[in-house]
Amino acid sequence: MKQRWAPDELINYWTLTPEETNLINHTSKTDYNRIGCAVLLKHFQIEGKFPHRKQDIPDAVVEHITQQLKAQSTEFKRYELQERVAKRHRVQIRTFLGVRVGTVADAKTILAWLFTYDQLLEEHNIDRLKGVVYERYRELKIEPPEPKRTERLVHSAVRTADERLHKKIVERLTPETQEKLDALLNQNSPSGNISLLSNLKNEAGTATLENVLSEISKLESIRALFLPPDLFSDVSRKRILWCKQRIAVEDLSEIRRHPNPVRYTLLSAFCYQREQEITDTLIELLITLIHKIGARAKRIVEKEFIKDIRRVQGKNKLLYKVAEASVEKPDGTIKEVIYPVASEQKLRDIVQEFKSGGSYEQKVQTIMRGSYSHHYRRMVPFILKTLLFCATNETSKPILATLNLMRKYADKTMVSYPETEKVPLDNVVPADLLEAVKQGQRVNRINYELCALKVLREKLRCKEIYVKGASRYRNPDEDLPADFNAKRTEYYADLHKPLSAHEFIEIQKKEMQEALEMFDKGIPKNQTVKLITRNGKPWIKVSPLDAQPEPKNLASLKVEVGRRWNQLYLLDILKEADLRIGFTHLFKSPTLLEKLPREILQKRLLLCLFGLGTNAGIKRIASGSQTESYRDLFYIRNRFINRDGLRAAIASVANAILRERMVSIWGEATSLASDSKKFGAWDQNLMTEWHIRYRGPGIMVYWHVEKKALCIYSQIKRCSSSEVAAMIEGVLRHCTDMEVEKNYVDSHGQDETAFAFCYMLDFELLPRLKGIGRQKLYRPEAGNPKAYPNLQSILTRPINWELIQKYYDEIAKYTTALKLGTADAEAILSRFTKNKVKHPAFQAVSELGKVRKTIFLCKYLNSEILRQEIEEGLNVIENWNSANDFIWYGKGGEIAVNNKEDQETAILALHLLQICMVYINTLFVQKVLSEEDWLNRMQPEDFRGLTPLFYGHINPYGRLVLNMDERIIIE
Repeated sequence: MKQRWAPDELINYWTLTPEETNLINHTSKTDYNRIGCAVLLKHFQIEGKFPHRKQDIPDAVVEHITQQLKAQSTEFKRYELQERVAKRHRVQIRTFLGVRVGTVADAKTILAWLFTYDQLLEEHNIDRLKGVVYERYRELKIEPPEPKRTERLVHSAVRTADERLHKKIVERLTPETQEKLDALLNQNSPSGNISLLSNLKNEAGTATLENVLSEISKLESIRALFLPPDLFSDVSRKRILWCKQRIAVEDLSEIRRHPNPVRYTLLSAFCYQREQEITDTLIELLITLIHKIGARAKRIVEKEFIKDIRRVQGKNKLLYKVAEASVEKPDGTIKEVIYPVASEQKLRDIVQEFKSGGSYEQKVQTIMRGSYSHHYRRMVPFILKTLLFCATNETSKPILATLNLMRKYADKTMVSYPETEKVPLDNVVPADLLEAVKQGQRVNRINYELCALKVLREKLRCKEIYVKGASRYRNPDEDLPADFNAKRTEYYADLHKPLSAHEFIEIQKKEMQEALEMFDKGIPKNQTVKLITRNGKPWIKVSPLDAQPEPKNLASLKVEVGRRWNQLYLLDILKEADLRIGFTHLFKSPTLLEKLPREILQKRLLLCLFGLGTNAGIKRIASGSQTESYRDLFYIRNRFINRDGLRAAIASVANAILRERMVSIWGEATSLASDSKKFGAWDQNLMTEWHIRYRGPGIMVYWHVEKKALCIYSQIKRCSSSEVAAMIEGVLRHCTDMEVEKNYVDSHGQDETAFAFCYMLDFELLPRLKGIGRQKLYRPEAGNPKAYPNLQSILTRPINWELIQKYYDEIAKYTTALKLGTADAEAILSRFTKNKVKHPAFQAVSELGKVRKTIFLCKYLNSEILRQEIEEGLNVIENWNSANDFIWYGKGGEIAVNNKEDQETAILALHLLQICMVYINTLFVQKVLSEEDWLNRMQPEDFRGLTPLFYGHINPYGRLVLNMDERIIIE
C-alpha cells in the first residue's frame, strides 16, 4: 500500500461516512477493536483486499482514523489481524459492502480475463499484474484469495502467455533462420577463440579502426540471419530486453538445453536488440573517430607553431629594424643596409617558415588528410555499405548526395572526381577550405571526404541525419508521442498547462512583468546587489553571502550516536537495512527457475553488493569470507545483480527513509540538488573520456540529492555530455515517493532550454550562476522602452511572443516525450543544444527559456534568502561527494571495468551502500532526539545543519563476517 498520504488524500480516501461509523460502533465496543475494524473497512475499499500485516498500514492513516473515532492511535497496537475478532469484522464488512468470498470458478474466470493484458504478461510485470487482478476482484465485488494463491494465478497466466509468444515467434522464423540461430551456439567467431554468440555479447572497445571493422563484422553476422522485419512488431520493448538479459547471463550449455520454441525466441530477441545496439555503437565510433582525427591534427599543428615561435624570435622587432634601416639609406645595397641589422641566416629562417606554412586551418587539413588517407579511410566503404543514412530536412539533403557519391566511387583509386560528375559543395565544404577541395575544375576526393565526414558528424549529433535500424540515432520523429494530436487534451492536462497558446502567453507575460517590477522597485534599496559598469560594460555586482551561524550541538550529537552504538561495520549497516526493508527480494534472475534458498541468496547478495559498492570486488570479498566461495558469489553477481534490480532497491530504501523520517526534525522533502563527480575509469570503452578540468580518463556520475542527504537517483555519463539532460532525466525517472518541486544546480546544469523544459515539467530550476555579472534581462514588450528605469543598463531586446505562440504545441509535444520517456533526455535535447542552425520550434523553446530565466534572475537578485537556499542545497551534494571516497576505497578509486553496464552497476551499488548508511543514521538520530533533553538542546542552526550523512562511527574495512542473526538494536 502507498505509505505517504497528503492531508487532502487522507480526507478524500480515509474519512468515515456516518453509515460506516455506525457499523464500527455497532460491531465493536473497545477502542482498539473499533480502530481495527475501521482500518479493515477503508483498506478494503481502497485496495480491494484486507491487509495481512499491520506494518503495511501507514501511521498517518491510523492517526487520521483514530481522530475521527476520538481514540488514541497507540490502541491499534493491541489489535491482531489473525484473531477471531478480526475474522468476525471481515464477515461484517463483506456484508456491509455487498462482497462475497471468491471461489475456484472465479479464479478461472479471472485467469481467462487476464489474457487481455498482453503487454504486462509479456513483460513479466508480476507486481502490476497482481494489482490488476485485485482491481478486477474489487470491480466484481469478490474478496480475492490469499496473496500466495493470487501469485500462483498470475504466474500461471504468465507461463501460458510465454508459451503463446514462443509459438508465435517460431512460426515467423524460416527453417534456414532457425539453423543459423543454432549455428551461433556451435560455430566459432572469426577470431576462432569464442563462439559467435559470445562474440556478439562483447561490447566494442575504444575508438579505433580495428574496433569499427569488428563491429561491422558483428552487424553483418546478425543481418545474415535474415530475421523478418516484423518479427517483434507486436512485442513490447521490455520483453525483448528481458530475453536479451536472459541470454546474456546463461551459459551456452543452458541455452542449448532449452526447447526449440524457447531457444529460438530468446536468440532472435537477443540478436534483434543487439543489431540496434551495435548500429548505435558503430555511429558512436564514427563520430568519435572523426573528432579524433581533427583533434590529433590540431595538437600537432599547435606544437609546430610553438616550435616556430621559438625558432625565429622577435620577428616584429626585426621588421622594425629592417624598415628603419631601409628608410634611412634607400639607395644602399642589401648587404650594406639590411644584413648588418638582420643576419642572412635569420632572414632565410623567416622565408622558410612562411614557405612551409600556410594558414592554421590549411595545416590542420593537411595533417588530417595524411592520417585519413593512410589509415582511417579504409573504414569508409564498409560504413557506407553497412549503414543507411537518412535526412530529416532539406538542408541536410546535400550530405546524403555526398555519401551516395562516396559510395559510388568507394572502390575507385582516382585522386579526383571526374569533371562530368556533379559534386555537391554547398552545405558540405566550408568557404575557407574550398580552395583545397576544388583544384581547378576537379574536386579532390580525400579533402572532400574529410569535409563531408565532419559535416556528417555534426548532423548525426543533432539528429538532422539519422540511421535506419538504430535506436539512439533513429528517426527523431519516433522520439515523440505518435498519438499526441489524438490525446492532446489529456497530455496538456497531465502537464498542467492551458490548451490555449494565448492563455499560456498571457500567464508568462504577467509573471514576467511582476518579476521585473519587483526587482525594479527593490534594486535601489538592495544592499547586496548593485548595477555598475566594468570595462565600459554594464555589470551586476553581487556581494558574497555572510557565513551562517555555526551549529553548536551537532558534533556532540554525532559523538552520542557513536557512544551508544559503538563502532559499526559498514557491512552490518547494509545487512540491517535489508533486514528492515527487504530490498534483496527485489533482485530477480531473468531465468524462470531458481532453487537457491532465500536465506543463502540474501547473504550472498549482500556480500556481492558490498564488494561492488566499495570497489573491493567480489574476489576480495570471497577471499575474506569463510563460508562463500568466489564461484558462488560470481554466480549471484552474474544472475541477480543488474541495473533494474539496483534501481528498485535504491528506490525502496529511499521510500523507507521518507516513510520513517520525522518531519519535525528533518522537514519536508521537496527539493533536490544535482551535480556530477568524476570517477577514474579504464579507457578501453566509449564511455570513458579525458576530463579537461580534472585531468585523466574517467566518467562522470550525476547525483540527485535531497537537502537532508537522501540521494534518490544516480546515473553515469560521459565527461562531455550534457548535464542539463542528466538533470531532467533524474527528476523524471527517480521512481521514489518524493515529489520534486525545486532543483538546485550549478552553472553547468542550466541553460535556456533547461529553464523552458523545467517549467513545462512543473518543477523550479534554481541554478547558482557563475557568470552572474554578465546576465541580461529580457523585456516583456517592445512598446515601452522606458519601463523599469532602474534596470535599463541590463535590459535587452523584447521577447518574441509570436514565435512561442506559433510553436506552443511543439513545445508541449517535446515536453510530453520527455515525461513519457519515449526517448532519453539527452537524445531529445541534443536537437536543441548541438544544432547551430536552429529550427523555429527549437528557437521557440529557447525563447520560452529566456522568459523563465528572466523571471528567475529577478527573484534571485532581489532575494538574498533565495541565494542562501541555493547555496545550502549545493553544499549538501558536496558533502555527498566527499562521502563517496569513504565508501569507494577499492582499487585506488578507479572503475576497473570497460563494460558500460558493469560501470553503471558498480556506481549503483555504491549508491545503495551510501543510502543504506543514511537510512540507519536517520534512525540513530531520531532515537537520540526522541529524548526530551536532547531535543531541547537543539537550536534552529542545529536543525538547519542536521544531516544523517556522517560516518565517524562506521568502519568500511575489517572483517567480512556476515551473521544474519545479529541485529543493530535501535528501538
